[in-house]
Amino acid sequence: MLERRPFGNTALNVSVVGLGAGQVGEKDVTEAEAAEVLNGALDLGVTLIDTAASYGLSEERIGRHIGRRRDEFLLSTKGGQAINGQPDWSPKSVLASIERSLRLTQSERIDIFYLHSCPIEILRRGDLQETLDKAVAAGKIGVAGYSGDNDPLSFAVDSGRFGSIETSVNIADQWNLRHVLGRRPELGVIAKRPIANAPWRFSHRPAGHYAELYWERLQALELDPGDLDWTEFALRFTAYAPGVHTAIVGTAKLAHLRRNIAAVSRGPLEAGALENIGRAWRHVGSDWAAST
Repeated sequence: MLERRPFGNTALNVSVVGLGAGQVGEKDVTEAEAAEVLNGALDLGVTLIDTAASYGLSEERIGRHIGRRRDEFLLSTKGGQAINGQPDWSPKSVLASIERSLRLTQSERIDIFYLHSCPIEILRRGDLQETLDKAVAAGKIGVAGYSGDNDPLSFAVDSGRFGSIETSVNIADQWNLRHVLGRRPELGVIAKRPIANAPWRFSHRPAGHYAELYWERLQALELDPGDLDWTEFALRFTAYAPGVHTAIVGTAKLAHLRRNIAAVSRGPLEAGALENIGRAWRHVGSDWAAST
């Protein structure tokens, strides 16, 4: 069984590895493939599935394929903007997003609902936080959260208005880890992008690819995974990083998820490897902002 951890000061417990269900929502993923990875994740002991209103068919497929197993996992989703025809962030849009997610995932309650990359100027208004508080009081969501990076994340954490955050943490993206996580240890923390978009797949700079920035950073960091493959090296760094409760691995392939769980189950990286990562980051990465 996967290790489980208390999720901050919430009443929730999460597995050290969660399933990022973004790829599950892609149109080129078949219904059979989606059903296999979603059910397989639960069979492997994954207790948290993370999705978003913007992830294509993801919420709908979660409801269709594991709605009957809803009591076996924690549902984390994100939304808030441009739902129900709203062009901007508004309380009405956030409420519409919550209702839509409840309907599509066939849930009576969303365990964790995140404002999805909400800009800092919107956060400063405070009305969306009040909207989430009302949704918690009404039993529609369990924990109100913020998903994002850098200054907006820092503001959200310091505001004391959220019970959880979701943010980028990996060997090539450590700004949030070193500047924000731990500031409020009572928060539940989901680490996204734990394998840094797997830039080691490319022998040359993948110009225009979403992994390009992380590829460039890894060249500068000059890290050495030693006897481990890069994926295991990266995953074990993130899953056991201070302040992280669960690392969500995005995949639509059950075999990939199974390998990732096996890797994380081998525990934290050795102290020497962590020292080398820290030394490299301080040398060349200390000014790098988180990738958004």
